[in-house]
Amino acid sequence: MKACRREPVPHTPVWFMRQAGRSLPEYRKVREGTSMLESCTIPELVTEITLQPVRRHGVDAAIYFSDIVVPLKAIGVGLDIKPGVGPVVDRPIRTRADLAQLRDLTPEDVPYVTEAIGMLTAELGTTPLIGFAGAPFTLASYLVEGGPSRNHERTKALMYGEPDLWSELLDRLARITAAFLRVQIEAGASAVQLFDSWVGALAPADYRRSVLPASSKVFAAVAGHGVPRIHFGVGTGELLGLLAEAGADVVGVDWRVPLDEAARRVGPGRALQGNLDPAVLFAPEEAVRAKAAEVLDAARDLEGHVFNLGHGVLPTTDPDALTRLVEFVHTRTSR
Repeated sequence: MKACRREPVPHTPVWFMRQAGRSLPEYRKVREGTSMLESCTIPELVTEITLQPVRRHGVDAAIYFSDIVVPLKAIGVGLDIKPGVGPVVDRPIRTRADLAQLRDLTPEDVPYVTEAIGMLTAELGTTPLIGFAGAPFTLASYLVEGGPSRNHERTKALMYGEPDLWSELLDRLARITAAFLRVQIEAGASAVQLFDSWVGALAPADYRRSVLPASSKVFAAVAGHGVPRIHFGVGTGELLGLLAEAGADVVGVDWRVPLDEAARRVGPGRALQGNLDPAVLFAPEEAVRAKAAEVLDAARDLEGHVFNLGHGVLPTTDPDALTRLVEFVHTRTSR
């Protein structure tokens, strides 16, 4: 929390995106026979999965176990997460009439979130819990494409060809996302992260015109709660300044841009998060330490730095490599 607020820290804090998940054998065991979306609605299971990497790795924060499509499912959108594919939408949004699927989200739609976060904060004590949500653009892409997409062609066609419909779609998603984050914060989350996984597919001018207003609404809606707001996207090196402009207190950086250069693009007044390439963890330990040291050296003059990977933990990562990495960062940055 101190690093997010750009205050002095005893050591650089560490957490990993997707730290609670498929890389852990205890996760695979506890999730056996339960679908992903069902797992997200069982408070006891969410609590156990969220705590697993904190126990194993000694990370400095827990990340709430959920999925970015959970709020969409909660308001009645027909979708499922298919193994090996990802979220698949029953009725993709292509016309104005299709927007009727997107009603506002209320706390009553997600009682399991409030219950799970209450259980987690009681267990975690002083360890912060990070809540999260999918950003309007990424949610829109899933809804318009009907599932994951490499080129986002239908999404961009709607954005360019029907800007009024696009604006209304993102506005509705901004309200849903903000409501989902508020539920988490009011239940006890210490910080929140907005994941815009696919927004790196856009040019800066398109982001500013067609996405920035909606993301800004999300951050503005939770600004009064006083918790740090983290903004992360993949392939967003050209958008880093705009991600900060949307209202983030902390900007997540993937592995493609060194943190010192990222700081120049983001500008003053923001902490940075990142940014070791997740694939580095498959290299020998000496190589992992060398690459982690490069990240820490690039972060030496930052106003605030939270060590993380440049994207999520890959499913076949050796969990012990993560544990060793946490210890290395803590030891090397001890003040």
